[in-house]
Amino acid sequence: MQIKVLKDIMAANTATADVNRARLDNHGILGVNIMASPGAGKTTFILATIDGFRPDARVGVIEGDIASQIDSEKVAQKGAPVVQINTGGGCHLDAGQVSAGLDNLPLENIDVLFIENVGNLVCPSEFKLGEHLRVVLLSVPEGDDKPFKYPGMFASADAVVVTKTDIMPYFDFDLGRFTQSVEGLKPGIRVFPLSARTGDGFSDWIAFLKSCIQGRGS
Repeated sequence: MQIKVLKDIMAANTATADVNRARLDNHGILGVNIMASPGAGKTTFILATIDGFRPDARVGVIEGDIASQIDSEKVAQKGAPVVQINTGGGCHLDAGQVSAGLDNLPLENIDVLFIENVGNLVCPSEFKLGEHLRVVLLSVPEGDDKPFKYPGMFASADAVVVTKTDIMPYFDFDLGRFTQSVEGLKPGIRVFPLSARTGDGFSDWIAFLKSCIQGRGS
């Protein structure tokens, strides 16, 4: 009986995610679900991407957090439209919450919508939100073994970003071993090592995202 209820919940979420996806498509918006553990640098990464995109594309953000609106205030200071969703203890965003977020954004003025999920390397991968692209961030201090500990998260991703590479010399992080383990879970996946502090690696990430936007328009 419990299994049936769980299936019903997931089916309802997927149905709402499909509606969200259609809504994004109707406005020509690329939806990007950003997933990572707490402290991986999700908001800093999004802010740097906003700067990298201007003036070529207009970015909007849905900020998901357990509590507070600190991150959404940082996005607002960049002049990007943003809406905050506090889950009140929930470990992930669901499609219904994202639908409410879409209701409160000027979709006609957005080309790319980042959905910053709640910091967690487990639950967010299970819930579709209507996104076109799933991106997992992992910071250097977290270690290169995370694909082995959280395979579901990395297998669900369309791209992986390694953040804080400017401090890689101070940690025992083997980028080659990490990339190999990710590719073992998802053959052909793109891995982007970068640093928001120095800007290293961002040009490749921005070029990849622009190609995704252009691919949707072709």
